[in-house]
Amino acid sequence: MSREILTVVETVSNEKGLNPEDIFEAIEDALVVSTKKKVYTEQPEVAVRVAIDRATGDYDTYRYWTVVADEDHEMPACQLAITDLDQEEWSIGDIKEEQIESIEFGRIAATQAKQVIIQKIREAERALVADAFEPRVGEMMYGEVKKQTRDGYIIDLGDNAEGYLSRDQMLPREQLRAKSRINAILYHVNRENRGAQLLLSRTHPEMLSALMQKEVPEIAEQIIEIRNVARLPGTRAKIAVKTNDHRIDPVGACIGMRGTRIQAVQQELDGERIDVVVWSDDPAQFIISSLEPADVSSIILDEDTQTADIIFSTNDQLARAIGSQGQNVRLASELTGYKLNMMLEEEYQQRQQNESKAFIELFYERLEVDKDLAQALVDIGFTSIEEIAYVPVETFYDIEGLDDEAIDMIQERAKEVVIADELVKQQNMKEPSQELQELEGMTVSWAYKMAQKDIITVDDLAEQAVFDLEDIEGLDSETAGKLIMKARESWFDE
Repeated sequence: MSREILTVVETVSNEKGLNPEDIFEAIEDALVVSTKKKVYTEQPEVAVRVAIDRATGDYDTYRYWTVVADEDHEMPACQLAITDLDQEEWSIGDIKEEQIESIEFGRIAATQAKQVIIQKIREAERALVADAFEPRVGEMMYGEVKKQTRDGYIIDLGDNAEGYLSRDQMLPREQLRAKSRINAILYHVNRENRGAQLLLSRTHPEMLSALMQKEVPEIAEQIIEIRNVARLPGTRAKIAVKTNDHRIDPVGACIGMRGTRIQAVQQELDGERIDVVVWSDDPAQFIISSLEPADVSSIILDEDTQTADIIFSTNDQLARAIGSQGQNVRLASELTGYKLNMMLEEEYQQRQQNESKAFIELFYERLEVDKDLAQALVDIGFTSIEEIAYVPVETFYDIEGLDDEAIDMIQERAKEVVIADELVKQQNMKEPSQELQELEGMTVSWAYKMAQKDIITVDDLAEQAVFDLEDIEGLDSETAGKLIMKARESWFDE
């Protein structure tokens, strides 16, 4: 039997390219399973190991026990209590074993070994594929449709590699036929033992980038750089490009003579309309370019909140900016990373007037100044009482007839209002219990936000459901569930 084991190891290693050590371990595992089934049928928890001599193929079988503390001695079949042994010789965690008679490497053991080996071969093959393709994630693959499954297509990539293109990663209305050749992006390599391993997509933004690189030599040579891509797969896309050579027009190079380059990409993507946008360091200019063909009258940016008010002179220009079913503005927003608020000049002016009136009333009532001074404060750009309280004195010098004494008085009143508002806020703030703040996994911020929802004590938290906490910033559903279960532990202790 020893020679048979060595023959199996050598044959499988040569045919499948597996490490001989992996095969020896598979046979040892199979012999352990066979031994337990044959000798210890009534005691499946018995611990057994088999050791094969790698040179001769001979093997020995051992039964072993783990030395544990008396209070942990729950499985006598594979554990020994420390007090039952010579404590000068043994300590907790040691392994005590004795050799037992080995079973033959017969038909049953060989069958089980074969199953284990097949599994290891599959695991090894998947690992080889993963190692080969993981560095290529984001790269465009070219393959042949091998067969259709219920939810997608198997794509033959050559060299015994297959990719999987699911329907949700295909273009709308796209139909593939067996033997047809397609391009797709490798977007993920699955190392798990279940499911498709090489996952392909024709909808990812990288697909458009790869096709543009294929059709536009200047992109492949890095003379033109792709900065961002936004897609509504199969319908419309925007791609932002930047030239690294001022002599080359990036838009013209991407479109090509008579549109030949961009048309080749569009044909591959089932007619997807592609807008090429010049990328700019200036976010305002970039947003304006991304909204073409619409003409923007003016733009107001808030870089802190990543929002922009886009103003148009006519309904026609506004409609162009929005696009069919909102496609143009949606893609422009995704491309630039800004939330875009579209409006006509009349709407913007009306909004400004409404805001000005609100600020004038605020300053008039809270600072006890007359309407003309309140108007003047709004005119020089103040939008909050806190700004008035703490800006430098020089900021007020643009208001005619306002001397230093009057400025000091206004700022003092503003500071009093700010302090009063803060005190009211603090008085209305509910205090979470110390026990809630110290609950395992809880943060002080979460505890105070819960208190605003009348969750003051640990018992209050125990009565909640996960969806009751879903609007607390930074607290995900999984963590919320753990906190609730931690709070409920007191229920089971009673």
